[in-house]
Amino acid sequence: MTNQVFDTDAMLDNEPVSDCEAGIDNETVSGREIVVDNAPVSGREEVVDDETTMEQESAFDNSVTLDPRIATRLKRDDKGLVCAVVQQFDTRDVLMVGYMNDEALRRTLTTGRVTFWSRSRQEYWRKGDTSGHAQFVKAVSLDCDGDALLIEVDQVGAACHTGKRSCFDEGGPLPVVVGNRESLTE
Repeated sequence: MTNQVFDTDAMLDNEPVSDCEAGIDNETVSGREIVVDNAPVSGREEVVDDETTMEQESAFDNSVTLDPRIATRLKRDDKGLVCAVVQQFDTRDVLMVGYMNDEALRRTLTTGRVTFWSRSRQEYWRKGDTSGHAQFVKAVSLDCDGDALLIEVDQVGAACHTGKRSCFDEGGPLPVVVGNRESLTE
């Protein structure tokens, strides 16, 4: 079966939707619940690349504080910070690294703009407020250990405070012995 997006409110509260129009094949719609492959699904569900994210009933509540379901997954350093790697969403270029505490992450998740905790100034800073080089959030992911975030953004202008597109352009490459896959078979 192909992945579908089901909005139970629209299907149940508006005009009747035929099985073909809804993309339903052998699923059952009952009350406010859709049963897909014998597993109940409530509310609006969006399926992307075979992974499911809930948008209503189990949505995260980051309105005042960082949702505990996110906060408990974070492994912070001794200052309460998590490393945030910032990547351009379409080219996958790594732009910079910053640090976030729970509030900076909450702001990033809820405003559409990236907010960091400045370790030197001991204050929040939203990227681009003074320089105009804003970072518009496209996606945020937590790594498997909970100690790093990947922030995918649409970067306006330079990401580095020096004016370079990437902080790694400014820092530059280091000398390295280049590894080879073939060495694994020897």
